[in-house]
Amino acid sequence: MNDIKNYERGNDSSKRTMAKEIPPENCSPPETMPLPRDDSAEAFAQLAWALAHPVRIRILRFLLGRENCVCGEIVDQFSLAQSTISQHLKILKQSGLIQGEVDGPKVCYGVNTKRLAELQQFIAQFGYRDEH
Repeated sequence: MNDIKNYERGNDSSKRTMAKEIPPENCSPPETMPLPRDDSAEAFAQLAWALAHPVRIRILRFLLGRENCVCGEIVDQFSLAQSTISQHLKILKQSGLIQGEVDGPKVCYGVNTKRLAELQQFIAQFGYRDEH
């Protein structure tokens, strides 16, 4: 009974104790909910990380509107240093979302539609449905 009074009064130590003693109603004990193995998690995380910066999303959107593009054209779309854009392109390329082909002194970039489709499939696995 004292634990309940202390909890109601806001005593921090009793709050921690009470939280441990009263399990949430909608949670099952961890031993009954094994986490299934998911070999695709690493691939999805790599794709998600590649899109974790607004500049990389804007680059991808820019490239989606074109068949391919030279790095200089991409740089012209931003008020960022060429080296910064190159770093973002490198990350997108490492993720496989874009491909770069050397054309003399220039690199021509384009979207890897196969990898983009994989990203769409990963997201679809979450089963999100917009009700609005």
